[in-house]
Amino acid sequence: MSCCEVVVLYFARSAELAGVRTETISVPQQITSLQLWEEIVRRHSRLADIQDQVVFAVQQEYVLLGDQLLALHPGDEVAVIPPISGG
Repeated sequence: MSCCEVVVLYFARSAELAGVRTETISVPQQITSLQLWEEIVRRHSRLADIQDQVVFAVQQEYVLLGDQLLALHPGDEVAVIPPISGG
């Protein structure tokens, strides 16, 4: 299984919890959104707190956490978008 480097962008609460705004990680090119999330949480365990509310955007397309298979390419941007505060 080939791996690729993707750029993970953290926004708002996810950036606070991760302690970084952006990083490059190496993941399998074929990975489900949930597996990708688990890979990110392995690096930043505090992100587990927002798992129920978080959404990904891969190359600007929203992806819910689940068994949807992502086909990632080197340099793809994966945004971690936490719950938007407010009522």
